[in-house]
Amino acid sequence: MPRRYTASESQLKPDPRFQDRVLSKFINCLMEGGEKATAQRVMYAALDAIQAKLEKEKPENLPRSSIELFHQALDNVRPAVEVRSKRVGGANYQVPMQLNKRRQQSLAFRWLLEAARGERGRPMHMRLAKELWDAAKHEGKAVTTKDNTHRMADANKAFAHFAW
Repeated sequence: MPRRYTASESQLKPDPRFQDRVLSKFINCLMEGGEKATAQRVMYAALDAIQAKLEKEKPENLPRSSIELFHQALDNVRPAVEVRSKRVGGANYQVPMQLNKRRQQSLAFRWLLEAARGERGRPMHMRLAKELWDAAKHEGKAVTTKDNTHRMADANKAFAHFAW
């Protein structure tokens, strides 16, 4: 029995408000303990806070709607390469490898949620809104994690020939 992909991608329904499958997947990753309604409430509150900030400040380099800002933040956090440990001849090498779209998206989701959950003292929707806002402006913890991953891959590009 192959263990490649499940049918979950084809069964994933778009979210109720924006009809967006990527947002629906993000809500599923945000969800803890099977409480999807809570995760949706947190995500939509974060997007509403972002929309209010967009209308109030009207920044030039950011999109006009919160869902477009969400997608821009994801694009800014999405890594292109990562390092993987390979054992060659008794030594372990950190080998840079290209990532497929699915892995890029899952890492971007994970880094955004880790950054939002790591900050304490405010409600989750405010922390998530701040992290998405920062990521859209190429700032914040999630973008720093992506930059560190790219920097590590660049530093180890001498071992790229071990990628097979």
